[in-house]
Amino acid sequence: MKAIIATNQAAGTAGMKLVEQPEPQAAINDVIVEVHASGFVPTELTWPSTWVDRVGNERTPSIPGHELAGVVTALGYGTTGLSVGQRVFGLTDWYRDGTLAQYVAVEARNLAPLPGEVDFTVGASLPISGLTAWQGLFQHGRLQPGQSILVHGAAGAVGSLVAQLARDFGAYVIGTGRSADRHKALEFGAQEFVDLENDVLEDVGGVDLVYDVIGGDIGKRSAGLIRAGGTLVSIVGPVETRPADGLAIDFVVESDRAQLGEIVQRIRDGRLRTNIGNVSTLDSAVAALSSTERRTGKTIIRIRP
Repeated sequence: MKAIIATNQAAGTAGMKLVEQPEPQAAINDVIVEVHASGFVPTELTWPSTWVDRVGNERTPSIPGHELAGVVTALGYGTTGLSVGQRVFGLTDWYRDGTLAQYVAVEARNLAPLPGEVDFTVGASLPISGLTAWQGLFQHGRLQPGQSILVHGAAGAVGSLVAQLARDFGAYVIGTGRSADRHKALEFGAQEFVDLENDVLEDVGGVDLVYDVIGGDIGKRSAGLIRAGGTLVSIVGPVETRPADGLAIDFVVESDRAQLGEIVQRIRDGRLRTNIGNVSTLDSAVAALSSTERRTGKTIIRIRP
């Protein structure tokens, strides 16, 4: 099969190349998925799990990519809950070869059914961004209807889903970003927009929840905006400055079939739109993933036309 491999951590995307690889075999509780579309997160090449296994042994060259949409072609021993020919999408294990390939072996529990009316490209754009948004808002941020939320990077792949989910849930959404992001952030559900290049962040006043995808100085200043009892949720590592009278939480997204189902149902209902930027083919994926241009949405690699 064709697959993208990452060969050298120091080289980053320059160390990626398209090669022929053996097709994966299904272990116990696995399925084999014929991948139709794959998502990719640029920071993945800095994650230790891309280069070593769970006990620290080197596993290069590795196949990157952890988001997929495709069709089940085989079941491993003991696998239940999915069937051959079923359309699925989901988030694969960080420590196993990933989805920038024509086939991938995945634990069945990490996949959810993909409805026929949802395109594979859309399905592949949802797992990391959608689950990160959902878990940050509802599990860790404990968002309640009527609360106010400040969403940093509200025009990005994660932030745009955070803004939509929060507004759909009945929260008041304030988005942030660069000047050029204003229209897109408002289009994706923000009711106000703070231009981080020209506006004063502190003029926002107090909010119940900050969802931080930026970190650094913006993350530190955001701590002062949290009302008593509120929460600062970070997906960019440990919070450096904590709210005076609130919680600070950082987390790593986890696969969850039920949550994937909730997210894709909202896509079907038209209550949620995914934020897709560049779409490329597997043959041109290395060039697409190596681009230094600013990405304004999710990068998707179409494995099959």
